[in-house]
Amino acid sequence: MNSRRLVGLVAVSVVLSGCAVGPNYKPPAAMPNAAATPPAYKEAAGWTQAEPSDAVSRQDWWKVFNDPVLDALEAQVVVSNQTLAQSEAAYRQARGLLDQQRAALFPTVNLIGSGVRSLSPTGFTSNGALAPGAKPINVFNTAVGGSWDIDVWGRIRRQIEAAHANAQADAADLANATLSAQTLVATTYFQLREADEEKRLIDETVKGYADTLRIAQIRSRAGTDPLSNELSAQVQLKNAQAQAVELVKTRAQLEHTIAVLVGKAPADLTIPAADWNPAVPVVPVGMPSVLLQRRPDIAAAERRMKAANAQIGVSVAGYFPDITVSGQYGFTSTMLDQLLNAANNSWSIGAAATETLFNAGATGAKVRQARAAYDAAVASYRLTVLTAFQQVEDNIAALRVLEAESELRQAASEEADRAEKLINTQYQVGTIDYTTVVVAQVQALNARTAAVQTARTRLVAMVDLVGAFGGGWSATQLAQK
Repeated sequence: MNSRRLVGLVAVSVVLSGCAVGPNYKPPAAMPNAAATPPAYKEAAGWTQAEPSDAVSRQDWWKVFNDPVLDALEAQVVVSNQTLAQSEAAYRQARGLLDQQRAALFPTVNLIGSGVRSLSPTGFTSNGALAPGAKPINVFNTAVGGSWDIDVWGRIRRQIEAAHANAQADAADLANATLSAQTLVATTYFQLREADEEKRLIDETVKGYADTLRIAQIRSRAGTDPLSNELSAQVQLKNAQAQAVELVKTRAQLEHTIAVLVGKAPADLTIPAADWNPAVPVVPVGMPSVLLQRRPDIAAAERRMKAANAQIGVSVAGYFPDITVSGQYGFTSTMLDQLLNAANNSWSIGAAATETLFNAGATGAKVRQARAAYDAAVASYRLTVLTAFQQVEDNIAALRVLEAESELRQAASEEADRAEKLINTQYQVGTIDYTTVVVAQVQALNARTAAVQTARTRLVAMVDLVGAFGGGWSATQLAQK
């Protein structure tokens, strides 16, 4: 009869475990104060974008730049980048914690075995010594025992819910770290190509300055120009040569940075100089609502919000009793070869409930702490969403403005080149002074450099825009189990 009552108690507990205390999670779309999603991007008006709209939906988003060297570098990021290795390990750790929390839903079963040899007094003599004939005895025991924490109030299930959400957040963090590393490789690579192009321009400029110096020397020795013109030409040439040396240093440092990003020692990576074609691709903008599914950092913030909500239920469960069922079945004998004899069996089964009657308000404090943590997670999610919208708007505006600026910079460079050639010709025939030549040469070099820097800035803005869109990532990639 007692066994039947216990079985009935367990059955009732299992039925009750279908509910869980604490608030059920509401996704951001169902929240009354969720971050507002604009219907469209303000800065996209008048900006040309790619068609069709899924042009960047693939994972290898960097291929839109059509650069084989960049493609090869990006392919090494996921394999060898050590920051990603740390994030991947953190994700595996979170998955392990999730499996550990899930195991708590099931009974714990132990196999127990022991053997003890002991001597106990059977009696005592008048002087307090052991009675004659006392002998040691052996006691052997084996049993299978188990205990089960019945999750009546959903404490364990809320812990599993929180662990699952945290594991998904860590997966999104890994995706975000991957995207950040990939965009950093692309940005650094374009800076390196800019350094190559500026070095080429400086080398050509140095040749022109050397010709100007040669002419100034001839005219100075002929007495037609003062010696100061020759000295000024020498200063200008040396400064240009110094700029070329500085660019060599800058390029080397950029190459070293890329090496570390792809998981190599700087000595193991060499990126040969190459002609640079700073063509800026066009990418689709899409709708702002899609951004919420495309950004891994937004997904991570939303998953942590769900985990914090589940922790409220874990804390609320502290108000209710903890019910545990335990049992044991085994054998006990003084003879090892008779241990498993049916006559030597023993068993026990029982249940226990523990309710906290007084803890000076600690449970309530834990609930308030969990609710505050949830509110902080909600605020973090909203800030992440707003920041994402800002980054997209910033880069769309930058690309639109830089497109017009690039055209003006290129036109200014071409006009400065024409002016430099014309003034050099006039100087050689002696119709203008040397100061005019210097001014024209400086203006031409500055115009060429500004055009190259603007081209690089456009490419970096495009990389940042693709990164702001989340690359080719989607929240559907998060593990659902």
